[in-house]
Amino acid sequence: AYGIKAQRSADFSPAFLSTTLSALDEALHGGVACGSLTEITGPPGCGKTQFCIMMSILATLPTNMGGLEGAVVYIDTESAFSAERLVEIAESRFPRYFNTEEKLLLTSSKVHLYRELTCDEVLQRIESLEEEIISKGIKLVILDSVASVVRKEFDAQLQGNLKERNKFLAREASSLKYLAEEFSIPVILTNQITTHLSGALASQADLVSPADDLSLSEGTSGSSCVIAALGNTWSHSVNTRLILQYLDSERRQILIAKSPLAPFTSFVYTIKEEGLVLQGQQRP
Repeated sequence: AYGIKAQRSADFSPAFLSTTLSALDEALHGGVACGSLTEITGPPGCGKTQFCIMMSILATLPTNMGGLEGAVVYIDTESAFSAERLVEIAESRFPRYFNTEEKLLLTSSKVHLYRELTCDEVLQRIESLEEEIISKGIKLVILDSVASVVRKEFDAQLQGNLKERNKFLAREASSLKYLAEEFSIPVILTNQITTHLSGALASQADLVSPADDLSLSEGTSGSSCVIAALGNTWSHSVNTRLILQYLDSERRQILIAKSPLAPFTSFVYTIKEEGLVLQGQQRP
């Protein structure tokens, strides 16, 4: 069985799932990496869930369109997923492909949505996914969001709680990493942003980037820095971290804050009917 499995991985698994945001894909050497954890972090409303919905559609597309020709597990802890938005992005982004009701229904049916609203539910779902990945041909796992249930259930100010929280996060990260590596699939997670004042204790590993001033709004004098929530344990578990943030009312930016392949760099984008669109990029 091992021989067959190893052969399957080598023969059929692409190394990346394209985001169709061409400059971002280029910087990441192909897109969201298979076999590893990619975190999308940022303030509310900047497009994290829309990015996840967009990636769900892309994973279901045929390989000749850059997709993975598979199904998706979408774990939604904030009830933020919208089936209507999925259809709108699909039709607007790939009008020539999604030209029939059947194709839209097929893609919708391939996105398996689970609403898990507690830490226990999330962990149980993740730890029972192996069989489903095999039986349903899952090629992408999304957890949107990691932070919401953890922040709801653990008060990080209490020492005992912090220990329990870190234990939970380590177990969650290790289960997700196992799935990513075992099946050579991408795992995408969303996280929230925490702001630390410069006097506050923030470990270096918590900082989202070596250039925090890039992630601050204009006019600040470097008195605070933006940090991905959940601390060190979590920070080290993530292979790639993308930060989404506001530039102004229309424009936002994606920062590559952590990557084994890409330098620290940023791209301006807007959110349209077809999802995230990089400034200056033609429709895919």
